[in-house]
Amino acid sequence: MNVETTRLSSGLTIVTENMPHLESVALGVWIKSGSRNESEEEHGIAHLLEHMAFKGTARRSARDIAEEIENVGGELNAATSTETTSYYARVLKDHVPLAVDILADILTESEFDEEELRREKHVILQEIGAANDTPDDVVFDRFSEVAYRGQTIGRPILGTPEKVNSFTPNQIRGYLSRNYTTDRMFVVAAGAVDHQSFCKQVEERFAGLPLTPSSPVILEPARYIGGDVREDRDLMDAQLLLGFEGKAYHMRDFYCSQILANILGGGMSSRLFQEVREHRGLCYSVYAFHWGFSDTGIFGVHAATSGNELPNLVPVVIDELRKSAERIEQQEIDRARAQIRAQLLMGQESPAARAGQIARQMMLYGRSIPNEEMMERLEGITTGRLTDLAGRLFFDTVPTMSAVGPIEKLAPITDISTALSSPAINTQKAAG
Repeated sequence: MNVETTRLSSGLTIVTENMPHLESVALGVWIKSGSRNESEEEHGIAHLLEHMAFKGTARRSARDIAEEIENVGGELNAATSTETTSYYARVLKDHVPLAVDILADILTESEFDEEELRREKHVILQEIGAANDTPDDVVFDRFSEVAYRGQTIGRPILGTPEKVNSFTPNQIRGYLSRNYTTDRMFVVAAGAVDHQSFCKQVEERFAGLPLTPSSPVILEPARYIGGDVREDRDLMDAQLLLGFEGKAYHMRDFYCSQILANILGGGMSSRLFQEVREHRGLCYSVYAFHWGFSDTGIFGVHAATSGNELPNLVPVVIDELRKSAERIEQQEIDRARAQIRAQLLMGQESPAARAGQIARQMMLYGRSIPNEEMMERLEGITTGRLTDLAGRLFFDTVPTMSAVGPIEKLAPITDISTALSSPAINTQKAAG
C-alpha cells in the first residue's frame, strides 16, 4: 500500500493512497460522529445536517453546488450512520481542487436557510414514510430499538416526524459545532492523488473548522438488553430477524465473529443458505451478519419467507446455530478467509471503496491497516475458537427477535428463548 498520513497543527488528519494506474480520485471527509452523538432533543438531526450541507453556503446556492461538480463529470454525496457521517466526491484528477473547495464550503460555510430547511424537512418526512413502508427496513429498526431499549444507539437514524419538524437552524449549528471538530475529522483521498499538494489544498480550505468541541462529546455506554418485538402486517411475506449481542471492533472475538457470520450465512455455500433455502426451500432469502460498534455489536440472522413457513423455519435456524457450537470444519474457515481476502483486494481496485476503508480504519484504530496484518489476524482463528464463540453468542446471552408481516404462526419468544438456552436442547418447541 502507498498510504501517507499527515496530521495538521489544527488536529485535522489527512490520508491519501496514490493509485497511479487511475485517472480519477475518490475523496471525502469522514466525521467520527453520527446519530449516536445526538441528545434526546436532537433525534434525527445528524441526518438532517447531512442533507442541509448541500442546500447552500455563503458562496454557493444549492443549484451551484450540484452544477459545479457535475459540470466536470464528478459526483457528490453523503451518508449518516450510527457512529459516523461522511461527505464524499469522485472526480477526475484535474478537478481535485474543485472537489476539495466544495467539500470545505459545505462543511464550514453552510447557511441553513429557513426556506431550504423547510423544504428539506419535507423531503426527510417522505424518506421516513418510505422507510416505514419497507418491511425489511422496519424489521431492522425495530430490532435495534428493542435490543438497546431507551438508548441513543437503538434509535432510527432518520428520526421521527415530530422531532424533524421541530429543528431550527440554531440547533443544527449547535450539533455541528459540538461534533464537526478537527479532532474527529479525517480527510481521505484515493486514486490519482499527490499527497503533498492535496494536504496543501485541504489545509488552506479547511482552516475554518472548529478545533475543539463547544462541549465535551461523551457517548452513553451501550447496554444490550434484548427482547421481542412483532408487527403483524398484511403482507405477502414475513421479515424475521433473530439476533444476539456481538463484539465491538476492539474486542478479541471481533474477527472471529466475522468469520462465524460468513460460515453461517455469508453466501450461497453457507450453512444457512444450503440448509434453509436450497435443501428445505423454507425461504427465498436468508443470511447472517455481524455489525461492530465502538463498544458493542450485533450478530444476527435475517430471513424472509411466507408466514406459513415460520413454524418450520425457526427450528431449522436454531438447529444450525446449535450445530455451529458443536462443530466447525477447517475448510469452512479457509473458505471464509478466502472470501474476506477477496473482498479486501477487490475493494482496493475501487478508489471510492478504498477511501472508505482507509477512513474507517483511521476512525477505529488510528491508522491504516495493511492487508497482510488483517490476514494475520484471521489466520489465528481456529475451529475451537469458533465453536466456543458460537456457544457463548447463541446460548449464553439473551436473544432479540424482530418480526414484521404475517407472523401469527411465529412461536412465542419464550419458546424460542428456551430452545436457545442450551446447545444440546431439543429445538422442537420453537416450531410453535
